[in-house]
Amino acid sequence: MGISFTVEKTDPTGARLGKLTTAHGVIETPVFMPVGTQATVKSLRQETLEELGAGIILGNTYHLYLRPGHELVRKLGGLHQFMSWKGAILTDSGGYQVFSLANLRKMTDEGVRFRSHLDGSEHLLTPEKAAEIQLALGSDIAMVLDECIETPAPRAAAEAALRRTSAWARRARDFFQDYARRNGEAQQAQFGIVQGATFADLRRESAKQLLELDFPGYAVGGLAVGEPHAMTCEMTGEVTALLPGGRPRYLMGVGRPEQLADYVALGIDMMDCVLPTRAARHACLYTSAGRVLIRKAQYADDQRPIDEKCSCPVCQRYTRAYMRHLFASGEMLAAILATHHNVHFYLDIMRQIREAIAFGALAPFSAEMHARYAEGPG
Repeated sequence: MGISFTVEKTDPTGARLGKLTTAHGVIETPVFMPVGTQATVKSLRQETLEELGAGIILGNTYHLYLRPGHELVRKLGGLHQFMSWKGAILTDSGGYQVFSLANLRKMTDEGVRFRSHLDGSEHLLTPEKAAEIQLALGSDIAMVLDECIETPAPRAAAEAALRRTSAWARRARDFFQDYARRNGEAQQAQFGIVQGATFADLRRESAKQLLELDFPGYAVGGLAVGEPHAMTCEMTGEVTALLPGGRPRYLMGVGRPEQLADYVALGIDMMDCVLPTRAARHACLYTSAGRVLIRKAQYADDQRPIDEKCSCPVCQRYTRAYMRHLFASGEMLAAILATHHNVHFYLDIMRQIREAIAFGALAPFSAEMHARYAEGPG
């Protein structure tokens, strides 16, 4: 199956402490995965990610297909060798990126025909093509192509997207398994993606249809795209209640620091989000007391570190005043240092979450995180 997964302890909330074993290392779960869209986590060297303890990162199928091209990456030894990354890699299918190109794509049962945002060239992304690209990239975990829709969505649109997502998942699974029969078992694992918008019965139906395809892992997609946090949690809970206990569960594209424990409490093992890296580039720093918007004038002479409770090298060396100066001056170092801190902060939250699960104390940890961010400095 390309991976193995074991649950070692369960918290009273339902949170799981586990180990995800891949060809490129063992990852302690629940885990937050930094996003490396174009074979790079923006502003961070691979050495830095290793120092931060990131065991798995994301790559983006859509972007890597267009540039530099999956066949070139295959020729150069696969994505791990190309980007000199020793840890595990999960690649998405490109579905969300194509969805975001509203004026440049046309969706049919065959697949998605779209124009490149780089040069306007026309391409057809099918479930089979998405699987083929990811096999060429050689990621440890590959996502099937799904149909993402806007939220809120009319029920008819959600039903149509569910049917298409299930049909595409079957085609992707068939392609992947046929490849394995012809070429030997790949070290890659293929995950299905549950859709259904904000309709609980459609979420349950999508999960049931994907379970028939016996994926090594399952993702919950199409959430955290504008609906209230409570709705995200409700829909996630509907899905995780049906997923097999011995398979990893991945909630895509979440979330804010204080929300991570909420998703873990619903039985989620894997999460990703561009927030820590994107926020860093926009001068938003996450701390144990809440967000720090470092461009504010109040930090001009602030000699404290970003977070006095943080052990990252940035907080050990640099002041808020200096960080504000870097952003005000447009210096590249601003994004580098801010990203380093934010990614460390997210990964450390996950370490604390795993520790809380080990002691059966996730609920009080989660309550404390929400309280801190409700009263944060801003």
